[in-house]
Amino acid sequence: MTSKGLSDNLFISQLYTEHHDWLLKWIERKVSCRLQAEDHAHDTFLRVITSDPPTDLREPRAFLVIVAKRLLLNHWRHSAIEQAYLESLGAYSEAVTPSLEENAIILTTLQEIDDLLRQLPEKVRKAFLMVQLDGLTHVEIAQKLGVSDRMVKKYVARAMLHCLSANL
Repeated sequence: MTSKGLSDNLFISQLYTEHHDWLLKWIERKVSCRLQAEDHAHDTFLRVITSDPPTDLREPRAFLVIVAKRLLLNHWRHSAIEQAYLESLGAYSEAVTPSLEENAIILTTLQEIDDLLRQLPEKVRKAFLMVQLDGLTHVEIAQKLGVSDRMVKKYVARAMLHCLSANL
């Protein structure tokens, strides 16, 4: 093992030892569930380990909070997508309800689409969703976003290209 690898391991070990309990309590206050907090704390340190963290942190707790907040926001966003999907399933009869395996595939796909669209600037994402989900015209979207209909056309084209170039 190189000296950099050894120093990284020592840094992460020290970070974990000194801040894990504090981070776990911080996350538990956010999620109100010890088991979920343990999962999120684990995921936070896993993200730190896999992201080549800076070893000269002046504020390690602030760094851990930023990582944990991003993971929590992602978790809550995915939970909201799952909840909306499950609510929409209630409108269908049991005869057309997807199997558990199909549900898992659909939810994973919806979450991947959400992650993909979150990579786009807000107006581009909104324009694309207004066309695809709301069926609005470019003129209607332009009025809502305060841009020209020509700009909406560019936004939608950019979003389409982004989606087509993704490896889903």
